[in-house]
Amino acid sequence: MEISPEDSLRLNVMLANKPQAIRIDESRMIVYALSEKGEMEIPLNPTCRDEHYIKQIREMLSMHVLGSPSGYPQHIWSRMGHLSNENLEDLLLLGEPEAAVAVAYSSELTDELARKVWWALEDAENARQMLRLPQIVKGEMGPKLAAFLVEFLPFETEAEKIMDTMQLVLQPGLLDVALIQDLWKRGKRKNAFYVGFLASLPDDLPGAAGQQQPQPDLSEQLQVMAGEGNRLAGLLYRVFSASGQIWLATLRQVLEKPGNQDVVNWSLEVAAKYFSAARPEGLVDATLEELADEARRWVDDPGNALVQQILDLDPQLAQKLRALRVLSGSGYGVVRPVFGKTDAIGTLMRRKLQPVMQPYLGYVALLQG
Repeated sequence: MEISPEDSLRLNVMLANKPQAIRIDESRMIVYALSEKGEMEIPLNPTCRDEHYIKQIREMLSMHVLGSPSGYPQHIWSRMGHLSNENLEDLLLLGEPEAAVAVAYSSELTDELARKVWWALEDAENARQMLRLPQIVKGEMGPKLAAFLVEFLPFETEAEKIMDTMQLVLQPGLLDVALIQDLWKRGKRKNAFYVGFLASLPDDLPGAAGQQQPQPDLSEQLQVMAGEGNRLAGLLYRVFSASGQIWLATLRQVLEKPGNQDVVNWSLEVAAKYFSAARPEGLVDATLEELADEARRWVDDPGNALVQQILDLDPQLAQKLRALRVLSGSGYGVVRPVFGKTDAIGTLMRRKLQPVMQPYLGYVALLQG
């Protein structure tokens, strides 16, 4: 069956008015169009089964926009970054959810395009993807997408999505202080929230204000050394600061009672980034024992000028330097001896992790207080 004459006329008039985006409500059989003047809707009058009629509508839209009744291959190309902004605009006129997703994944996305994508398909995954782009975070859509994701958080059940969401919405300028404080409090019930804070606000965690900085004289000397180019002194100064102590306490809290393997793996990746100044050569894949052995050699190496400069200041800092080096090697290699043999979660996972996690947290404790 063909598209009804009435629908064909209305759709052609709609297209002639150059809409900015089109979406189709399949349950209500309504086509919506976004224009500069606002939103218009066209109730459909099917001449056959609804799903077949919707297919014909989309073929008509695709023929008008792309010159082909099948626009789907274009979506694939757009995800691979082969479409220009003009092509991306066209995809939003297909009435295809997958097309809107394809635009959201484009590195060429602009704030204006993001607004149209969001009108076409409000979806948590779309919001997360768009917030990975600096131009969207800094634009008008950034705070709107972040607000949606925060409201959607109670419905997220997977720790990985919670951590990803938190890491994205905590980017500068997206949330106000009161909301950030509220999200921090939620971490007491679900520590996956804390992982996002550790990643995105390492030096500005809630609760750091008013904390006493240990060894103030030593910290001042480390700060001077850091200013002269000693990155390890800078890292020690960061760790000794009030925010650093809160960061360590939070990491320890998360790893003492992680809910599943994703929380552990994400936390270790975040730790590696935090301590990366102690490992400028980059990430490693090593067990805790291997990291500990290498850290001892690293500190004892008389040719390691940055380490020796700090030891000249205070030889008792050797243990803390070893801890920095070990923690900078955090990653899946640390837990592979356990996770490589089990997919356990919860209490059973934590029990199996104890032989690895207890000594790991011992290195964290060396840097506390």
